[in-house]
Amino acid sequence: MAYSEDHIALAAEYALGTLDADERTQVETMMAVDTEFAALVQAWEFRLGPLNQMVGLVEPRPEVWENIKAAIGHATTPQAPLVLPETPAATVTPPPPTPIADDVEFGSAFDPEPSQPPGVQQPAEARRASVRARFGIDDSQVISLTSRVKRWRGIASAATAIAAALLVTLGLQIYRPDALPNAIRPKPRIQTVEVKTPAPAFTPSAQYVALLQGQNGGPAFIMTIDGATKNFTVRKVGAASEPGKSFELWLISDKLPQPRSLGVIGADDFTARPVLSGYDPDVINGATYAVTVEQAGGSPNGQPTSAPIFTGKLIETVPPASGTPPR
Repeated sequence: MAYSEDHIALAAEYALGTLDADERTQVETMMAVDTEFAALVQAWEFRLGPLNQMVGLVEPRPEVWENIKAAIGHATTPQAPLVLPETPAATVTPPPPTPIADDVEFGSAFDPEPSQPPGVQQPAEARRASVRARFGIDDSQVISLTSRVKRWRGIASAATAIAAALLVTLGLQIYRPDALPNAIRPKPRIQTVEVKTPAPAFTPSAQYVALLQGQNGGPAFIMTIDGATKNFTVRKVGAASEPGKSFELWLISDKLPQPRSLGVIGADDFTARPVLSGYDPDVINGATYAVTVEQAGGSPNGQPTSAPIFTGKLIETVPPASGTPPR
């Protein structure tokens, strides 16, 4: 029967021992139902037998057998010899001798027409040549399979070496990055953390006042600020309002890009506003407070339309409740 290249390769890999469990079961089933395929497998076993010589024998250490006997409980308690009951010689029929695989006569086992007379055994090399010729196995196939085995072993060794190198490199990157070359050394992670220093707290319970005066020296307005609430009150002292005009209060600080309006000062003697609650204490303490004359209702564009006529800065008039000295 002519077999395909896949069947021949399957028989060769079975003889070589490289098949998995399912493939070996498939081959053994085919061998049980097809004597010619079984002969093909055995021919490959004869041909690939010299490959075993490539693997050297390793003699186990003497204590291995002692450890095995100790593990199965035979080290201290000797096992009694097995005694079979005597059977009359007349009723015992010895089984026929089982031929050894190396002594099987291929000419009689697989060839329906053996070329040698009964009782004459062919030499081993002649039997192998006969089986190779019958199943179409030549030396090139054996050489090709041998090369594949060597290539598989080389690939497996290279993959193992690469995996070990990667594992070592990864371990060095984690635990000793300074031991690696600069090309593969991990770059240090630099994290910039911005720490904002909080502005000095606007001291609760303190009272601050600013005298807003002009070039003549007399106070026009008195501005007071409560340190706890940041609410301010402007008291009109000596400023005289003009008809159709309004006084507008401004906060001027180098920490701000432009003056900020604190609102129009009313016609009454006292004008209270809570608008300073949105500013930091250092802005409030260091700012210059100015008053300009604007059109009725205040500046139309949110910026002063004239030069300030009254200015002043805050001073602390009432110290905090803790008794710390005034600034």
